Parts: sequence; C-alpha cells; structure tokens
Amino acid sequence: MLTGFHHVALICGDYARSKAFYTELLGLEIIAETYREARDSWKLDLALPGGGQIELFSFPSPPDRPDRPEAKGLRHLAFSVTDVEDAKQRLEAQGVPVEPIRTDELTGKRFTFFADPDGLPLELYEG
Repeated sequence: MLTGFHHVALICGDYARSKAFYTELLGLEIIAETYREARDSWKLDLALPGGGQIELFSFPSPPDRPDRPEAKGLRHLAFSVTDVEDAKQRLEAQGVPVEPIRTDELTGKRFTFFADPDGLPLELYEG
C-alpha cells in the first residue's frame, strides 16, 4: 500500500528564524513558500536530499512542544549524513549546540542530536 515517505510537517514559533535555520544552516532547498491570509500562516515546502519534504508552518501563538517526560507522538527527526563528525563541526561553527557523538549499539553507526530553533530534537545519523 505505501510507496515511500512523502513529508513531515512542523509548526514553528518564529517563521523567519526557522526558515533561516532549515534553508541557510541545514541547506534545504525551497520548493514553495505560501502565505495563507485566512490562517495568518506561512507554509514553506522544503526538499530533503534523496526525496521527501519538510512542511514548515507558522501559526499565531502556537503552544510549546512537550519536552520531558517525553510525550506521545513524534520523538525526533533523523537526517542521514556521510560524516557525522564533519556535520557536527559545521553546526557548532554556526553556534548550534550539538550533543557528543554516540554509537548505535544495534547498528554500530555513529549519531548525535541537536535542536531546531523551537527545541525539536533533530538527529544526524551516519549512513
């Protein structure tokens, strides 16, 4: 029935800051950007390398995301990278705090976590 992954939708607190984070810092390509006046909301469609998309939405006064203890639902987004150490250094050079690199005990692959401007956990997974 399913043929692949299409998109994940995120709601941000500061549209300009999140747009810059995902496009300039992470380098995602803009597919489309739409202002929806009736909702006072922006929708930014971003292309992920290798397929799939992120839909970035803004809404007036969205509630904060539950943090700890972890709530039901989306836990984090993971992005594939060739070299997790290099990607970590690039983010840190831009002032983004990144956790120490760990090794997945099940796969032996290296990974680390950082957060977007709204605190959404993002993972870099060496593939």
